[in-house]
Amino acid sequence: MLVASIARKTLNLKRHRIRKVVEANGSIEIHLVPSKRSSLVCSGCGRRCPGYDTRKQRRWKHVPLWGIPVVLVYAPRRVQCPQCGVVMEQIPWSKGKSPLTIALSMVLATWARQIAWKVVASFYGFHWNTVRKAVKDVVNYGLAHRDIGDLLYIGVDEISRRRGHIYHTQVYDLVEKRLLWSEEGRTKVTLREFFVSIGPEQCRRIRAICCDMWAPYIDTIKEMLPKVHLVFDKFHIVQHLGKAVDTVRKEEAARLKAESPELLKKTRYIWLKNPVNLTENQRLRLSDLEKLNLKVNRAYLLKEAFRTFWDHTSPLAARMHLDQWFWWATHSRLQPMREFAWMIRRHQDHILNYFKVPIDNGAVEGLNNKAKVISHRAYGYRSAETFTLALLHGMGKLPEPPLTHRFV
Repeated sequence: MLVASIARKTLNLKRHRIRKVVEANGSIEIHLVPSKRSSLVCSGCGRRCPGYDTRKQRRWKHVPLWGIPVVLVYAPRRVQCPQCGVVMEQIPWSKGKSPLTIALSMVLATWARQIAWKVVASFYGFHWNTVRKAVKDVVNYGLAHRDIGDLLYIGVDEISRRRGHIYHTQVYDLVEKRLLWSEEGRTKVTLREFFVSIGPEQCRRIRAICCDMWAPYIDTIKEMLPKVHLVFDKFHIVQHLGKAVDTVRKEEAARLKAESPELLKKTRYIWLKNPVNLTENQRLRLSDLEKLNLKVNRAYLLKEAFRTFWDHTSPLAARMHLDQWFWWATHSRLQPMREFAWMIRRHQDHILNYFKVPIDNGAVEGLNNKAKVISHRAYGYRSAETFTLALLHGMGKLPEPPLTHRFV
């Protein structure tokens, strides 16, 4: 029979055989039994063992054929293993207590990486939760079999899961550009769980960590990895500097509102952009504004002077540049720039680590954008666990279960 032949080849049956194929309730049921003289294999350690007893029949959803649901029916046996005790036999088409075959999990999970889970469920005629179980099975396999032994540089950042300040802490491998870990919250406890999960030996291999200046992250990294190079992400530092310049612009625009309400209107990005990125009209307007004695122009010049700080190749030259810039900023009589300068002074050792280990979270920002795409594709996720599954599935670069036949 065609169905039996397809099932036999795609399931790679060795210790089992197909007894019958029947149609029941609009589904194709494939009934399996043990092959004669086949040995039993322990699901725990993989060794051959004598049988113990037979349990009641179980049903597994399999990949549909021609749009018709397929169900595998089999009464699994227990084995008496000298190492593991009395346990269930190894089922080649499924893992653990999952109601899905490995092949179906892979089909659903492959599509779930590309389109919304609800669309996948509708296309195959399953409930949304079935797709979630498939993704969970594939992610759990990947986490159990992934190799992070070459982990040297990691980036730590947070991403918003939904409104109301609900954040997830994200840990990325900066070399492989993959997501290693995601958990709801951005506290010391949240990040500490990651370091505990990889173990002290793996922690000792990490050479440098890049993160923003969020105090709980800093404290946890210093506690768990006291000897690691902690590098503050330059993109977050530039972002803080941009906010300081924009604050000066807002304050000056408010002060000049009565006498020159149009002077600084629609100039925000003129002051925040790099000069090479300005349009021709923006260059002309900046040239006109620079002729005036504006506070925001002084803030702009300080911003441009700080931008060249990242071009240094020597830690000593970078420190000298930072010291000089600090003096300019603190004597500028611009309070937002002074506050930024003192923030830099408090964290300057970790900022200068960039010139020892030149890593940043540029790749992290790109991966965070991908995480937002994954979230928006499903119009958000209600639970933290499901959100984590979706992120690890989409960005974890996890190994997948081996299959004798790929359906997609």
